[in-house]
Amino acid sequence: MQQTIVIGEVLKPQGIRGEIKVKALLDRAEDFKAFKRVYIGGTEYKVLSCRSDSAAAYLVLSGIADRNAAELLRGKQVEGLRSDAPALDEEQYYIVDIIGCEVLSEDGEVLGEISDILSAHTDIYVLRKGEKEFMFPALKEVILSVDVEEKKMTVNKKRLGEVLVEQ
Repeated sequence: MQQTIVIGEVLKPQGIRGEIKVKALLDRAEDFKAFKRVYIGGTEYKVLSCRSDSAAAYLVLSGIADRNAAELLRGKQVEGLRSDAPALDEEQYYIVDIIGCEVLSEDGEVLGEISDILSAHTDIYVLRKGEKEFMFPALKEVILSVDVEEKKMTVNKKRLGEVLVEQ
């Protein structure tokens, strides 16, 4: 498994002292407080302080002393060590572990591969089969099992057919 996971995206500088506003790609923005260091654009930064609201985390990072330095991080992904991440509940997975999973029907038929996940009230999985892309909600009635080690997802083909939308 990958050692780092994508946990957010830098939205903009916040104020003049180098603080950045980060869109949380975790269940809760407050989960950012578990990370002692983050990686942005391949550079490691120590997290000096972290605060959050319902949708974003605000980070002060070592080496980012002013608004100009913070501006250079705009739009970049924020990664954290998997070992620092809060424990997941049963049947919860990190996005990085789901993307690339081969999707199989309950009888073993290969239906495609998960190529992306769109955040919504219920996550929307993008299923790619050849040149075509389809979307379906991440529902318990559709997804029977996920094996992140083997990168395989088993789905109920009948139920998938009822909710699958071609892009």
